[in-house]
Amino acid sequence: MHTYEQALQSGKKFLLEHDDYLVVSHVQPDGDAVSSTVTVGWLLSCLGKTFTMINEGEIPGRMRFLWGADDIVNMTEQPPARKFKAVICVDCADFARVGLTRHYFEEDAVILNIDHHPTNNAYGTVNIIKSDAAATAEILFDLVSLFPVTLNKDAATAIYTGLLTDTGGFRYANTSPNVMTTASKLLEHGVDGPYLAQTLLEQVTLPQVRILNQALNSLQMTDDGKIAWVVVTPEDMITCGAANEDLEGIVNYPRNIQGVEVGIFFKIINDSAVKVSLRSAGKVDVAELAQTFGGGGHVLAAGCRLEGTLEDIVAKVLKQVNAQW
Repeated sequence: MHTYEQALQSGKKFLLEHDDYLVVSHVQPDGDAVSSTVTVGWLLSCLGKTFTMINEGEIPGRMRFLWGADDIVNMTEQPPARKFKAVICVDCADFARVGLTRHYFEEDAVILNIDHHPTNNAYGTVNIIKSDAAATAEILFDLVSLFPVTLNKDAATAIYTGLLTDTGGFRYANTSPNVMTTASKLLEHGVDGPYLAQTLLEQVTLPQVRILNQALNSLQMTDDGKIAWVVVTPEDMITCGAANEDLEGIVNYPRNIQGVEVGIFFKIINDSAVKVSLRSAGKVDVAELAQTFGGGGHVLAAGCRLEGTLEDIVAKVLKQVNAQW
């Protein structure tokens, strides 16, 4: 078993021994995924390496200010015409989370897997996994420190963004002393904390308000008040003019109701598939629960995708949650 420090050194070696890299994160990237992608890109640029950043899914508009964000290729729009031998996966809890970008890996590709999800199964050739890290960006702060590069405001802002978003503005249980120490160091590099909090956590779009209203209108609870859930349909998305990024945080509303132990957000993808997001107040390990359905995540926040009708999927998930009491 490698220690975290040994894993970091192996990651450093990986970043030095190749010259051309593909950098990917998970489908429908969030704050930590985007910030981790561009942080790796920034580090590679400092090292004089060539690299391509690609994702399956649009980068959220509010993340566009980050260094390199506009260079991340949405493969649904512009698939690259080549394959890559050296691949860096960030914030991907399991290999399936890289989505369609896997088609751009050479068959014998070597993979550096950098992640903080406890459900990560170490699918990389080299793995840097720290399950008690609040965000993959927190791990990257440690990795960057191993190189003779000077952290600038752009890179510090990217890392801070990952920490800020994955801790819910430094409010979630994963906000460790190390997170706060790291955030303090990043602020010393000129990061504008209030601006990032306003832009990433407080500012909302009109479609975001509309889709939240639609979701809350669908709110249901079990008789004992321990489980609450909301649903969003494709029709809701069209009616509200909403994009996937407008759904972020909706799952917290049912979870935040007093007395609720598990909050669930069911997003209907099509007639036969539903994306399920789960949040726990602490008594239920939703990562373990999500794994039973082929998903994963963290003890308090996890997700999965299920095939079937909404009615059947809601019944299955509620049964599985109830089995945890």
